Amino acid sequence: MNTVKLAWRNLLRNRRRTLATLGTMVAGVVALLLFGGYNRTVQYGLQTSFVRGMGHLQIQHRDFFLYGSGNPAAYGIRDYQRVMRVVQNDPVLKPMLTVATPTLSLGGIAGHYAAGASRTVFAQGSEVDGQNRMRQWDDYHFGAPGKPAALTGSAPDAAVIGKGLARVLQLCDALKMGHCAPPPPTVAAGAAMPTDLAALSASSPQPKADGSIELLAATASGAPNVARLQVVKAQSMGVKELDDMFVSLHLAQAQRLVYGSDEPRVTAIALQLQHTYQIPAARARLAQLFNTSLKDQPLAVYDFSELQPQYGQITGMFGTIFGFLSILIGCVSLFTIANTMNMVVMERTVEIGTLRAMGLRRGGIQRLFLCEGVMLGGLGSVCGIALSLLLAALINHAGLTWLPPGQVDPAPIYVRLWGENGMMLATALGLMLMAMLSAWWPARRAARAVIVDALRHA
Repeated sequence: MNTVKLAWRNLLRNRRRTLATLGTMVAGVVALLLFGGYNRTVQYGLQTSFVRGMGHLQIQHRDFFLYGSGNPAAYGIRDYQRVMRVVQNDPVLKPMLTVATPTLSLGGIAGHYAAGASRTVFAQGSEVDGQNRMRQWDDYHFGAPGKPAALTGSAPDAAVIGKGLARVLQLCDALKMGHCAPPPPTVAAGAAMPTDLAALSASSPQPKADGSIELLAATASGAPNVARLQVVKAQSMGVKELDDMFVSLHLAQAQRLVYGSDEPRVTAIALQLQHTYQIPAARARLAQLFNTSLKDQPLAVYDFSELQPQYGQITGMFGTIFGFLSILIGCVSLFTIANTMNMVVMERTVEIGTLRAMGLRRGGIQRLFLCEGVMLGGLGSVCGIALSLLLAALINHAGLTWLPPGQVDPAPIYVRLWGENGMMLATALGLMLMAMLSAWWPARRAARAVIVDALRHA
C-alpha cells in the first residue's frame, strides 16, 4: 500500500508530463476501440446480410457445389420434403432452427420476343414465405428487419429480374425504369428483304411489347422447355455481373420448367439457425443424419462463409487493418511511456539514492516504478474506454451511412462498442501490459543505481 501511495503521489508531482502521457494513451485507446467497434459492425452486418439471404447452412447434393451449377437437374435433391421433415423434427436440430426453405438454381436463356432481345441468365426459384421469414433474422439487434421479397403477393408466373437484364431485354418502358436509354438501331448488312416477304411480315400480327419474358431451360431429360413469365419488378443486385443475368421466380414454376411432370427436386435446402455460433453443432448433427436417416441420398452441408467467400475476404481485410493499427498504437504507447519513465528516473536520482540509503532494496525501487507505469496504463485505459463509449454513442446517433460491398441499400455507420466487454477488457489489459513493459527498463536502471553516485546529484 505504501508503494501504491508513493507511486500515485509521484504521478501527481509533475501533472503536465503525466497528462501529456495520458493524452497519448487515451488517443490510442479511443482510436483502437472505435475502429474495433466499427470492425465488429462490418462483420456482423455482412453476416446478417448473408444469413438473411441464404441461411447459415445449405444442404446440397454432394457434388452440386463443384459440378452442379451447369446441370441442376442431375444434381438435385430428390424427395426433398422428407429431408426437410427429418431435419426439422430432429430433437437436436429443432431447438436451433428458425427457418428451413428449399431453393432451385438453374441456368437458361431469357428472351423478350416483342423486342427480339435475349441473353443467358441465372435463375433461382424459391418459396416466398420462407424467404420472408429468413429476412427477419436479427441476432445482433441492428433493429432494421429485411425488406420483404419482391415476389411477395405475386402470381405464380411472376418473376423479378435485375435492372441490367431489363435493359438488355428492352423492358425499361414496361417496367417504368428511369435512366434507361434505348439501344442504338442496328443496320442490316445483307440484301434487302423481297417486297412480297416484307408485305407478309407487315400483315402478320405483331407481338405486344409488354412486361413478359420467355425463359428457356433444359429439362431433366435434356429437352428444352419454355416458361412465359410476367416480370413484376426490376431490382438492382449490387454486382453488375449478377444484375445483368439474374431472374427470380417461384419455386413451383422453376420446378415445372426443369422437371416438367417428373418428381420435383431442389438444388439446396437453406437452414437458418437461432445463433451463428451454433453452426459447428448443427453441422455435426447433420453429418450424423447423413449417415443414418438420410443415408439413401448423397448429401453434403456448407455454411454461408463457404458459399460466399467474399465474407471471409472482407472481414479478413478489416481484421488485418485492425491488427496493424493495434501494433502501431502499442508501439507509440510503449515508447511514450518509456520516455516518460526515463525522464522520471533522471529527475529523481537523488530521491532514489535517499530511499536506497534508508534501506529500501532494489526490488522495492523497481516495484515503485513498475507500479507507476501500471497506474498510468490503468488510468489511460479507463479514460480511453469512457471517451470511446461517449464518441461511439455520438456516431451511432449521427445518422451516417455507407454502402457495403455487394449491397444495394445503404447501411448505417454504427460503432458496436457497448456490450463488447471482451474487446474493451483486452484493450485495457494490453495497454497496462505495454505500460509495464515500457517502465521495466527504467525501473531496472533506477534499482541498479549506486547509492553514493545517486546522492552526489544533490
